[in-house]
Amino acid sequence: MKFATVSKSLIMGLAVLLASSAFAATKASLTLQNPTTINGTKLKAGEYRLEWDGSGPNVEVSITQGKKVFAKVPAKLVDLNMAAVNSAAVVKHNDDGSSTLAGARFEGKKYALELGDSSEGMQPGSSK
Repeated sequence: MKFATVSKSLIMGLAVLLASSAFAATKASLTLQNPTTINGTKLKAGEYRLEWDGSGPNVEVSITQGKKVFAKVPAKLVDLNMAAVNSAAVVKHNDDGSSTLAGARFEGKKYALELGDSSEGMQPGSSK
């Protein structure tokens, strides 16, 4: 009887652990060297946190600083041919001199994020 109770508890614990890890968010840090916009939201230079759920390809990314959410944007997880050498914001420089955050790469990871409605595609090593 005792064995059956322990087994049920163990199985329930594993089920809860597996269910919670299936919904665990992925988090990464991002440093912006210059003011940048994303979907109309202006971001100052500084440290931000990106957080998204799921393994893609389509995810929603929250861009936060501390507890403040600056933007929630649609994104696409893309596979890279090789792991990124460093973490970097992928910034598109507009004709009017402004910059738009188009994506992010993460040191040691073989995936990157295309943010917003970026349609140009991201190549390893690109900085747009």
